[in-house]
Amino acid sequence: MSRVWFIDELETVATFWRVLRRDGVALGFTSHDTDLWFDGVLHSAAPGMVPSAIRRSADVEPDSAEVQGALSHAAIAAADLSAGRFDGATVVIGIVDWQSLERQVIYGGSIGTVSEEAGRFTAELLSRKAELQRDIIPRTSPSCRAEFCGPGCTLSGPRFEHQAVLLAFDASTNAVTLDTMATADALVGGRLRWVGGPYAGIGMEVIAAAGAAIVLDTPLDVAPAAGTRAIVREGCDRTLETCAARFANAINFQGEPFLPGNDLVARYPAPA
Repeated sequence: MSRVWFIDELETVATFWRVLRRDGVALGFTSHDTDLWFDGVLHSAAPGMVPSAIRRSADVEPDSAEVQGALSHAAIAAADLSAGRFDGATVVIGIVDWQSLERQVIYGGSIGTVSEEAGRFTAELLSRKAELQRDIIPRTSPSCRAEFCGPGCTLSGPRFEHQAVLLAFDASTNAVTLDTMATADALVGGRLRWVGGPYAGIGMEVIAAAGAAIVLDTPLDVAPAAGTRAIVREGCDRTLETCAARFANAINFQGEPFLPGNDLVARYPAPA
């Protein structure tokens, strides 16, 4: 039989929340004045961090929640927030009896927008129902819809991954020069994941090539030192020509390159 909460005038109840970052780090917090250990995670006392608003609905409309607090806990650093370590992290919020440790989850979702102002942070939390708002029906497109080395593509990801060492960083263009087997042009559209340095564990997209360097989509506020190690994966421009000539994978191309576009539908008939 599940517990009925808040039926007594005095309850030994506190709020807890857990953050599971994409780099594998699990953090737990509680509004209680002492640390609590349950579910294999130490929930550190953080009475200054509170869920300011939680809204749940019975239909498919996404639930929403918000957590605010001072950037005072050692587990949450401003540098980690600005570096994107908490972006897309899974969040669980619930209530716990700090005497018996009986608990109940009241919200689950992921971190959306994280902002900081005057030494305080605000994290917008998105519920799992937000995924229902995505269009799951494939749309026709001249380019490939499959993720490179993902489902539908069938190519092996490790085959296109390379070890890399940072040679130089250009802050003006957010470009890095790497010592790696792959060329800069081959890495465009790919991904870089830092193994060491201030961004260890963080993945970034490669958006362009600048000579022998590659331009990253995430600004590097703290310049990584030369010699920092990373793992890079080659990219794909999602065209049939590249799929056939470079990867010999045209049979798995997930697009319609020869399907007429909207311009043909809107074209006027030529006079006789």
